Amino acid sequence: MNIEQKIEKSRTTIFKAVFPNTTNHYDTLFGGTAMQLMDETAFITATRFSRQQMVTVSSDKIDFKKPIPAGTIVELDGCVTHVGNTSLKVKVDIFVEEMYTDFREKAVSGEFTFVAIDENKKPVKII
Repeated sequence: MNIEQKIEKSRTTIFKAVFPNTTNHYDTLFGGTAMQLMDETAFITATRFSRQQMVTVSSDKIDFKKPIPAGTIVELDGCVTHVGNTSLKVKVDIFVEEMYTDFREKAVSGEFTFVAIDENKKPVKII
């Protein structure tokens, strides 16, 4: 399998409902909760790509473009954007979707860097 096929095969999509226990006093999704969901999606994407132990080493610029209201559905989409020797980057977008209409728009976007590690937690080559 070539790298483009591995990237496509590892693409990860997760859907979540935004319930009140995940929102702030403005009734929108907590930024920290959004970042946690993004990191989890990125981790799954990186692991599906490499099939190795992966750890997050950085989160690059995360842009919160639109608020995510309670009572909506979010779709998290993770895709590998770069593969190095021991690290890779995963872009994650969050789309917000109204439950009872067809309205959908991108709300948050960010990129996460992961490193493959061995049993001693030392970086290893991505195979």
